[in-house]
Amino acid sequence: MREWWVQVGLLCIPLIAVYLHIPPPQLSPTLQNWHAAGSFFTFKGHSIFYRESFGAVGSSDMVLLLHGFPTSSYDWYKIWEPLSQRFNRIITLDFLGFGFSDKPRPHRYSIFEQANIVEALLSHLGLANQRLNLLSHDYGDTVALELLYRSDRNKTGHLTINSLCLSNGGIFPETHYPRLIQKVLKDSGFLSPLLTRLTNFMLFSRSISEVFGPYTQPTEAEVWDMWTGIRFNDGNLVMDSILQYINQRLKHRQRWVGALTSTLVPLHMVYGPLDPVNPHPQFISLYRSQVQRSTVSILDEHISHYPQLEDPTGFLNAYLSFFNSF
Repeated sequence: MREWWVQVGLLCIPLIAVYLHIPPPQLSPTLQNWHAAGSFFTFKGHSIFYRESFGAVGSSDMVLLLHGFPTSSYDWYKIWEPLSQRFNRIITLDFLGFGFSDKPRPHRYSIFEQANIVEALLSHLGLANQRLNLLSHDYGDTVALELLYRSDRNKTGHLTINSLCLSNGGIFPETHYPRLIQKVLKDSGFLSPLLTRLTNFMLFSRSISEVFGPYTQPTEAEVWDMWTGIRFNDGNLVMDSILQYINQRLKHRQRWVGALTSTLVPLHMVYGPLDPVNPHPQFISLYRSQVQRSTVSILDEHISHYPQLEDPTGFLNAYLSFFNSF
């Protein structure tokens, strides 16, 4: 008689096969509306989703929103309309490998390429020579710092930054604590493709809930929208490749933190202090000591890693207060 574990293994094979072919979830009405309101442009053969809105009449100010990992431009939906009451033009995009943009594999995803995509988008929109305000979060913070590095060196073809507001991004490798699932996916080598296929909604829901505050947890519908954005175009299968940005932050720390500490561009940080990824007070103390020209807004003590989703009013007020100060 065969060992019991062999029988269990044989039973699991068809179950895993079925699981791996579960289709991605359907877009919710809110995600459908976000998708329908956007457009696409092509970057080196890849389709990139972006969205723009024209808002306040009489204002020439423009703001570009850069989202975090592992989500998408939809992270900004709670403050999108309020921003349109202050800015003439609001622009955002899904980085390559995220949301509604293409998710090629195999592919060497990098912060440098994402910055190139942002520049290509602005060129596509005819805004290459315009002064832009950047508002970023998490992964988007590092893309913003690469754009800042290029802008401050006046390299031809790169955008001109009028102001930069960061939020809860791991810009300092020494105060950044990735979640367990991120470390596992990033460092598992040949096992990573298998692990990305086995990642499911339950694991994602548990992981994402850990980076929201206890009183600001996303609803199940909101978590499903995040998961749907990841599963769109099989994005779960490229998460291990994208996560190499953590190693890139360490390798290029001098370049990106150096840009932050040397720039004359107005800077601000909106920070949710309950963030386990960039914990308080370690992160904000280092930020203040390293980036002395920046102002800082620390939100309510219950706000965590996604301040624009957990406290959209507080986040928006903090950002507009900064923007109206210079």
